[in-house]
Amino acid sequence: MLSALKINSFPYFDLSEIEADRDLTFRSFQKYEPVRSGDVLPDFSLEKEQGRWQQFFNGAETHGPVLFHQLLNKPLVIGFYSYQWQQYGIDLLKQLSSLQNDIAANNASLLIISSEKDRKLEKLIWDNNLSLNFYFDKDKQIAEKFRIYSEHDPIWNKFSGIDTNVPLLATYVVSASGQIEYDHIDPDFSKTFPTNEIISAVKKVSSQQNNIRNIRRSAGR
Repeated sequence: MLSALKINSFPYFDLSEIEADRDLTFRSFQKYEPVRSGDVLPDFSLEKEQGRWQQFFNGAETHGPVLFHQLLNKPLVIGFYSYQWQQYGIDLLKQLSSLQNDIAANNASLLIISSEKDRKLEKLIWDNNLSLNFYFDKDKQIAEKFRIYSEHDPIWNKFSGIDTNVPLLATYVVSASGQIEYDHIDPDFSKTFPTNEIISAVKKVSSQQNNIRNIRRSAGR
């Protein structure tokens, strides 16, 4: 029996002879601390470059001007998305698309921010008949400012099945003055998507904006 076993022999090493590699660098661990409700909107900019934007209506791509003034001067719902989240990401887009009419009815806008722009997205939008506006943050700079993305703590450290470092799925409701009214980040995917809470937050910030406009109009008389 013993003769049938193959035993690998290794040379003896004296650990005292091993020298540390002084050129070896270690990246520090950085815990995710996303921007939350009550915080001020991080300072970021949206470029007007046409390749940064993509608009869809009922699944089909549309081509038209990006109305920056309307987008940035009224309440805004921001959704962070990545194709890497697979069905979880698709579910987020479907939920947000279903809120599009309610968001618009409250004089607010919806914007999806993603780092990926490819044919997969177009097919996904078409297959699910979605109406959404996308802005492509290819270097993930906006996601990093919202603290839902970090190069120091890749997402694969937390989730199996993802081999690309991408931002967390997240949804924010932001007032026209730049205050974050509501946030939804569910890293465990254990909660129901808060449709009612999002619309309630949109109505609140929209009402606040209307009140400010009325006060200004009264003061200007």
